[in-house]
Amino acid sequence: MAKTIQAIRGMNDCLPVETPLWQWVEDKVRNTMSSYGYNEIRMPIVEKTPLFARAIGEVTDVVEKEMFTFEDRDGESLSLRPEGTAGCVRAGIEHGLLYNQEQRLWYMGSMFRYERPQKGRYRQFHQVGVEVFGIPNAEIDAELILLTARLWKELGIFEHVTLQLNSIGSLEARKNYRQALVDFLQNHLDILDDDCKRRLTTNPLRILDSKNQVVQEVLNNAPKLHDYLDDESREHFRHLCTLLDAVGIRYEINQKLVRGLDYYNKTVFEWVTQSLGAQGTVCGGGRYDGLVEQLGGHATSGVGFAMGLERLVLLVQEVNKTIDLQKTVDVYLIHSGQNTTTPAFELAERIRSTLPRLRVQLNCSGGSFKKQFKRADKSGAKLALVIGEAEVQQQQVIIKDLLNDTEQRSIELTKITDYLRNYFNGEKNGLQC
Repeated sequence: MAKTIQAIRGMNDCLPVETPLWQWVEDKVRNTMSSYGYNEIRMPIVEKTPLFARAIGEVTDVVEKEMFTFEDRDGESLSLRPEGTAGCVRAGIEHGLLYNQEQRLWYMGSMFRYERPQKGRYRQFHQVGVEVFGIPNAEIDAELILLTARLWKELGIFEHVTLQLNSIGSLEARKNYRQALVDFLQNHLDILDDDCKRRLTTNPLRILDSKNQVVQEVLNNAPKLHDYLDDESREHFRHLCTLLDAVGIRYEINQKLVRGLDYYNKTVFEWVTQSLGAQGTVCGGGRYDGLVEQLGGHATSGVGFAMGLERLVLLVQEVNKTIDLQKTVDVYLIHSGQNTTTPAFELAERIRSTLPRLRVQLNCSGGSFKKQFKRADKSGAKLALVIGEAEVQQQQVIIKDLLNDTEQRSIELTKITDYLRNYFNGEKNGLQC
C-alpha cells in the first residue's frame, strides 16, 4: 500500500461541512462591496519578487522571512503574493487604471506567508482587500471605515470589534520621529529583546508593535508620534475623526499603531477583537499615497485595507450564534424499478430549469427504496420526490415531506414545479420565481 500524502503544513483543506459558513461570509462581503459601488479585480497569485521588495520594504519581516520565493526556468525570481496591495497597484499601472482617475477596487483570494501556523494564521490564507486610488482627502478614509463597520453588522460581530486609529504622518515627519525614537531606545538597549534590537537598525517604528510587555512599559515614556506630525497630516486626521464622530463610529486613538509595511502614510487603522485570544486583529489598513509612484506610476493617492477570512470566519463562529445556514439539498429525487431512470433524470432537469435556485439531488447509486430514503434523510433535503414503475405509467410523482410526519401524496408530473414553487415560497431564501 502506497504511503499517503498529506497537505503541506499551514495549508488547509476547507471541507464540505465548513464551506457553507465560508460562502455565507463571502456573500456578505460581495454584497457590502457592491452596495458601496466598489468593483472587483482579480490578480495573479505569483508576481515578480522585486514588486514586493519595492512595495513592502526589503527590511520588513514579510520580505526578509515570510515570502515563498523561487526561480523559474529562466532564472527570474518569482514570489507567491504575501499581500494584495502591491499586485493591485501593479495591475492598475499596467492597465492604465490609475492616472487622473478614481478607482474603488476590491479583491478576494489566497495569500502566502512562511510563518509558524497557529489558530487563524496559516501559510496559505485568504484575504479580502479594498484599494481606492485618486482620492486624497479624509472622506474616503472615513468611507472605508464605514464600509467595514457595515460589514461587521451584516456578519453579526459589530459589538465584538473595536476600531483603533492613528496617523503616522508624512515620510519626512516619520523620518524625524524615527530618529527621536532611536535616540530614546539607545538608552534602553538592556531591555530590548533580539527582535527589537534588529528592528532598531532596520525599521524602528515596528518596535512600537512589540508584544514584549517590558518593552511596552518603556515605550510609555518614549517620544509620541503625534508630536512630530506635519500640519497637513494633523488636519487630515482631525477631519477624519470629525467625520467618524458625526456618524457615531466609536474609535480609540492608538499612537503605537504603525502597521507592519513600509508604504503607509497618514491614516492607519485596525479593527481588533478580544474574542479570539492573542490573534486579535480582524482588519487593518491605511493610506499609502506614495506607493503608485514608487512602483513606477504617476503620483496617485491610495488608501485601502485587508482582512483575513480565516480569522473573520473564526470570529463569526465564536460570537454569532444566530446564523441559519441552509442545508445542501432542498429536494431529493428517488427512483426505482424498470424504465424509471430516464423519467427521473428528465424530471430533475426540468425542475432545475424551471426553478434554478432550488437545490435538487438525484439518486444515482441505485438501491432499494429504503436505502434511497436513508440517503435522502442524510442529504438534509426537505422533500423527497419518488418515481416508481406505477408513477411512470400514470405520469405522476410521489411527494414525501422529510421534515414533518405527514402522509405522502401523489401529484401529476405536469404540476410538480408549481407545487414546489408554492412549497418553498416565503422561505428565508425563497425561490423568487
